[in-house]
Amino acid sequence: MPRRYEQLKTASLDESKRESTRAPNRITSLRLGLSFILILVLASLTVIQIRPSTSGSKIIFGGSKTLAGYDEDIKICASNIPPPARPPAPINPWASLTIDEMVEIQNWLLSTQMNLNLTRGDTARPSDNSIYMIQTYYPPKTDVLEYFSSLDPRDVPARFARVTIHHGGAVEPVIRDYLVGPLPVTPATEMTHLANIYHTETLPYNARGYDALDWNLPEIHTKIAAPLMDAYKASCFDHLACLVILTLSQELLGGLPNGTIVAGGAGPFGFDGSFRRFWLNWQRDTPGFWLHPLNLWQYVDVSGTDTSKWDQLKIVYNHQVFDTAESFMDAFHNGTLKRVPPVTKQEEDLSWSTRERIGALRDLDNLPGPRSVSFAGLRFRVDYDLQYVSWMGWGLYLGFDRDMGLNLWDIRFRGERIIYELKPQEALAQYTGNDPYKSSTALLDSYFGMGQSVRDLLPGYDCPDEAIYLPATTFSATGMMSRKRAICIFEQDSGRPISRHLGFERSEFGAVKGYQLVIRSVATVGNYDYLFEYIFHVDGTIEVRVSASGYLLSGFWDDEQGAYGSKIWNTTLGSLHDHVINFKVDLDVGGTQNSLLKTSLSQEVTTQPWFDDDWGEEVIQQKITREYIDNEDEALLRFPANFQGGYTIVNTDETNKWGIPRGYAIHPGYSPVHNTVVGSKRLLKNANWARYNLAVSRRKDTEPFSSSMWNFNLPGAPPVDFHNFFDGENITQQDLVTWINVGMHHLPASEDVPNTRTNTAASSFFLTPFNYFDYDVSIESANAILLQPPKKPGDPFSYDDYNVRPAHCVPQPPAAFEYYPEQVYDLDGKPAPPSTVEEMRKASELYLRIKFEL
Repeated sequence: MPRRYEQLKTASLDESKRESTRAPNRITSLRLGLSFILILVLASLTVIQIRPSTSGSKIIFGGSKTLAGYDEDIKICASNIPPPARPPAPINPWASLTIDEMVEIQNWLLSTQMNLNLTRGDTARPSDNSIYMIQTYYPPKTDVLEYFSSLDPRDVPARFARVTIHHGGAVEPVIRDYLVGPLPVTPATEMTHLANIYHTETLPYNARGYDALDWNLPEIHTKIAAPLMDAYKASCFDHLACLVILTLSQELLGGLPNGTIVAGGAGPFGFDGSFRRFWLNWQRDTPGFWLHPLNLWQYVDVSGTDTSKWDQLKIVYNHQVFDTAESFMDAFHNGTLKRVPPVTKQEEDLSWSTRERIGALRDLDNLPGPRSVSFAGLRFRVDYDLQYVSWMGWGLYLGFDRDMGLNLWDIRFRGERIIYELKPQEALAQYTGNDPYKSSTALLDSYFGMGQSVRDLLPGYDCPDEAIYLPATTFSATGMMSRKRAICIFEQDSGRPISRHLGFERSEFGAVKGYQLVIRSVATVGNYDYLFEYIFHVDGTIEVRVSASGYLLSGFWDDEQGAYGSKIWNTTLGSLHDHVINFKVDLDVGGTQNSLLKTSLSQEVTTQPWFDDDWGEEVIQQKITREYIDNEDEALLRFPANFQGGYTIVNTDETNKWGIPRGYAIHPGYSPVHNTVVGSKRLLKNANWARYNLAVSRRKDTEPFSSSMWNFNLPGAPPVDFHNFFDGENITQQDLVTWINVGMHHLPASEDVPNTRTNTAASSFFLTPFNYFDYDVSIESANAILLQPPKKPGDPFSYDDYNVRPAHCVPQPPAAFEYYPEQVYDLDGKPAPPSTVEEMRKASELYLRIKFEL
């Protein structure tokens, strides 16, 4: 099938007679064709501003160029440049550190006056002291609110950085987080130990941050890969590096002739900091390698800083367990090894795991689909420097950090602060299976850095063509990374009214358009792509949605795996797993003093004197029960069965016109789940937040996060134990924080190949006004229509569109698609040479794809 657009067909004379009802006139087609060409030419040369009139129905266009053959008022549409925003303050207190600030902090820490004996991260070994992370530390809420209230430059909150140092060179190696500030660096700048946000006294060194440099150490090859070389029969492609090559792969692993393999690690790496160990799973090194696991696992010990003591502890092959490499090799050589069946000739084609298009071309799919165009210009405002956005009464600041990426601050609607902080906290993925890898994998992705894993969005695919993009920069141990398109912002028409009614009395028939503002970012953490979306509605509702795509983290299929997933290829198991993502929502409803209202729906049997004998005296109906939850310990919550009720953050001191406390309700959206497994040692205490749909606690600066990047490797002694937040305190008319979960129970199917789909792998919640206003404020929108009944039978309805009528112009052509790798800077803040594909892979796929360089 051709992949080009089909040419318009010209009908013959006799064809036009037979098909006159549907074939276009040739002259009309010619004129349309010429006009279309002129449109493209003018669209590429002209930028004209258009504005819909606010005082009358006539559309007024700026500029002077018109299109031949069209009404003289039709012009080229305006470029999609948003008008400047007007932030409530001239600073962003939550702004990320710039590259210059990161370099300044690093150089100050490396200076001799600090006496920290630091080794630069790009050359450090586990036994060195090195800087692992530098990022903004958010100021206290009281300081920010005081400044926003006064806007006095003397009240600007001091700027601080959180710095993580791996003290591998200490007598007792340890991790420490520090506060460095105030910034910029001056003689007044200090470094203090950041300990009051943790529930443990120390951060054990075995829980340290992941570093790809560890896997370049020769000890890794010597202790893990080399003992099995006879089985691998490895050889190198070149003199510098090679992957393990299986000349006997068909015989041993069910692999392909001369196929290469790579390893991936499970986690957590430890329980309480006393060790650092994990399972390695081998996979075919092919596109979509996540879907090509092999039936071989190795249990590896990389504890401590002395790499000579790192070792291999156990090997599992095809359900056979070997305590040493020697015992495995003996079985391999003496014929007692029970081997997997070889791959058949038909199964040697591994292209099924790529994203190349397959199948017959669908009808009309060779044409581009519809795209959104703001004909009258963009209707949201952006301050690029402060990363502030406003739209239809909404206004908010954006932040971005290494652990979880995009976050939102000081969210106001119609001039009132609704939310102080809206920030993702942690992303859990817990797997299951009948093998060492899947049964021991319980990931907490803040450890790997969901913000660090954000890459540039795909224009026109990840976001609409007219989306606006904002950048983000993060620090790593080996350098800094800047992305130009880390965040996208766009307005969309939901395609449905937010409210409407068909009526026949005066002014009861009409509709309000359901426009939305979307702020989106995508984090690719190894195999999975997480789409974080914040969707703002014209009625004061905020929707928070997370969708997942990317590759499954699959297992090796055999007949004993059926209870743990689905077979999706001859030797591939789509592994059952849970996703739970936690958000911190600091609602300020009519101020900072709020309470938690629980609403329950139940059934009652009642009698009333007006009931007659036709139906009997009894009526069975539902009723509402309202109660306030006063104690934190009672605020670890799950949604009621059948969703018969819910929870609302209210201000009992602030009421609407009808005397009802103003509130914002927490509505479950799609797939409101919590974690299935409770009691697993791998999630014993480090993800207690995942047991609930939501929880409410008193806000404290010493409890800024529900998790920490260190929790991943310390499930038995987590630095942040969420349950410790709940210590019997009163939560009536206090500054409260709501911790809300989204997620899914992911039972994979063959349709998850090659990638999971975002339409079903999604979860959301809504924050919506609940007696906050006196009426539905979306009725204020002028993008609406009001109809009046006809005065005479047969006449049309009259209507009022509030003089907001469709603008009409010729859209500018979308920019040509291009995609470049992110810009990397070295630790001196200078642009680094362009990264090779292998370097980009290491930074993106982390320890889930370990290339052993020999």
